Amino acid sequence: MNKAAITLLVIMLMLLTIGVVMLFSTSALYAKDRYGDQHYLLKRQLAWMLVGGVGCVTAASVPYPKLRGVCTGVLIVAAVMLALVLIPHVGLKVGGARRWLGLGWMRFQPSELGKLALIVWLAHWLAKEKRRLNKFGRGFAVPVGVVGCVLALVLLEPDFGSTALLASVSFALMFIAGVRLRFLVPTIFTGAGGFVALMIHNPERSRRLMAFLDLEKYKQGAGYQVWQAILAFGSGGFNGLGLGNSRQKMFYLPEAHTDFIFPIVGEELGLVGTLGILLAFALLVACAVIIALRASDLFGQYLGMGIALLIAMQALINVGVVTAWLPTKGLPLPFISFGGSNLVLNMVAVGLLLNIFRHCTIETESEDQEFFARRSALS
Repeated sequence: MNKAAITLLVIMLMLLTIGVVMLFSTSALYAKDRYGDQHYLLKRQLAWMLVGGVGCVTAASVPYPKLRGVCTGVLIVAAVMLALVLIPHVGLKVGGARRWLGLGWMRFQPSELGKLALIVWLAHWLAKEKRRLNKFGRGFAVPVGVVGCVLALVLLEPDFGSTALLASVSFALMFIAGVRLRFLVPTIFTGAGGFVALMIHNPERSRRLMAFLDLEKYKQGAGYQVWQAILAFGSGGFNGLGLGNSRQKMFYLPEAHTDFIFPIVGEELGLVGTLGILLAFALLVACAVIIALRASDLFGQYLGMGIALLIAMQALINVGVVTAWLPTKGLPLPFISFGGSNLVLNMVAVGLLLNIFRHCTIETESEDQEFFARRSALS
């Protein structure tokens, strides 16, 4: 059990280190051209990492069962922030979408808080209603209603990637908890159908879908970014071109330091580097699952599994997009891509996993002390 927690922490620190190195390698030229300082994005990421470190330590220190008393309030705050984002002159509009709230030099993405808040609330509700999960009302309608409200707010930004991620994690967690498949399956198919319809009727999303189906045909249009990502992977080969030697980051691959940083990893570090990162994510998720399964209560188990699903599915979607296995979605690679909100919330999520481990260890030690005390009394 100790090994799982230590491995989890070590892997997170490794991914953060790789992320900082690759971010500077990828963004130095872009930052110099746009901001006049090649360290500009690196300094911002390091500042957010410091905030994330404080959040991680705090999340690991406060006993996680106390979250049950505040999770509804935090979710409401997240929902209000998601609504504020949609108001003109309040939410910051970048690239045609309103996803950020700004405060000075800082920009915060409420959907990131919404992801973690929803997982904590779902874990609380599913644990509380464990005996009634086979009922339609409190076992299905209530959690689906709450999930649907959060998804609707995220979709209105619009943010199709985060919507798909949140829906996938929420329904997977409900399935793990024991919600009836006869309730979940029709809802999933209906939601998927509606999601596809929205994509088809949105010109930009429709072009991205067509580019996914025939990338070579649209490589100069909607599929340009993915096509350049594929070229980056191909250029890297097995061993890579060497750290700092990427050609695609020379303004060929747009926004390479954010959602498309993984192809630059492939170009500079090769197949060895990309497989190493994928292995690190697999080990991190495995440690998260082990900690979740060893949790001392249902809330801890569901919370740990929800966090494991969140990190795993976000990484899978990002890798699937940049390798042309999935339609283009705007999701960063956890711990590696540039982006303060995502970085901080993922570090807080790891802190919660360490909290679950710590709480379980304290309870185990308490049980051992009681056992030896009874044994001493008998002797």
